[in-house]
Amino acid sequence: MKVAIISGSDKNYFPLLIEMVHSVRSFPESGKVDICIMDVGLTPDQKEKLGLDVTQIVSPEWPAGIPEAKTKGKDYLKACVCRPFIPQMFPGYDVYLWMDCDTWVQDWAAVEMFVRSASKGDRLAITNGADRSYPRFLRVSWFWRWPIKIRSFYNSNGQKAFGWATAKKLIPHYVLSSACFAMSAKAPHWKRWQEIIVGAAGRGKIFPAEQLSLGKLVHLEGYKAEYLSASVMWQCQHKPFWNKE
Repeated sequence: MKVAIISGSDKNYFPLLIEMVHSVRSFPESGKVDICIMDVGLTPDQKEKLGLDVTQIVSPEWPAGIPEAKTKGKDYLKACVCRPFIPQMFPGYDVYLWMDCDTWVQDWAAVEMFVRSASKGDRLAITNGADRSYPRFLRVSWFWRWPIKIRSFYNSNGQKAFGWATAKKLIPHYVLSSACFAMSAKAPHWKRWQEIIVGAAGRGKIFPAEQLSLGKLVHLEGYKAEYLSASVMWQCQHKPFWNKE
């Protein structure tokens, strides 16, 4: 099975990107895995520094259908909206594991879990905000029995991208973490995700269209996902429970 770890960066996030790459290559198991980089504003010197640690560096084009007024001068956001197009960008792999440039690998078992899940072919391997160590994701202000203000990722961002009717259906669901996910090249998700993200970015904000569109794809359209434990992709803004002993 041929596996690629994909990430993307511009020149500002390069220090994080190279740390991520080095964290992967610190494990001997990574010798069987290619690392491919989505160049969304790296300098020639930075690309040279990535050297033999990476297999390919590709500068993607904006997906067709997103208004030019929204993309001008914002090439770094290609790392968001181009994620559904990874198989076309880096063809020839069986499984693709996306890792944001500000993630890093501490235990190779996490990589194996993502790849094992995605290799089943019919599902998205991903984590979400449902963990006992994370704070609640939905906050509602009430006037007696009526909600007067709903604060959630899907509500605040989904209305512009999809309209109120769709955003309302998404509100009860946990946010899927597009920072780290894996899928087989044969997964049916890719094509539909491409369609949703172009529409969402065209109507709403480009960031975070990739995360919003994944939510719609899985929660509302029924594309299969396997939710992995938060321990394989810990969101570091949350402090885990700690036992001193």
